[in-house]
Amino acid sequence: MARSDTRDWAKARRERTRHLIELGGLVQKAGLVELVDDDRATLLGAFLEMADRLREGEAGASPQDLMTRWRRRGLRAFEADREAEAITAASAPPQLAPESPAG
Repeated sequence: MARSDTRDWAKARRERTRHLIELGGLVQKAGLVELVDDDRATLLGAFLEMADRLREGEAGASPQDLMTRWRRRGLRAFEADREAEAITAASAPPQLAPESPAG
């Protein structure tokens, strides 16, 4: 039984680690790391302000309105990335298969 608990714990830890890495990738993708010169306190402050806005809303926008606006913008950014990757892939020269040794 202990072995199963250890495997479950390790699986949950791997899933959490992957999730955190993906979130870090979003911070990078948004350009925040460069904009704040990798200042972790500034990033945390920005995230705390965003969380406050989601809890309290802001002038003229409810928390749900903010989430909707931010989600739409994020979806557009993901779509733009997919389109850019497709263009890059289409314009890349074809990969040649390695030649097999004669023999």
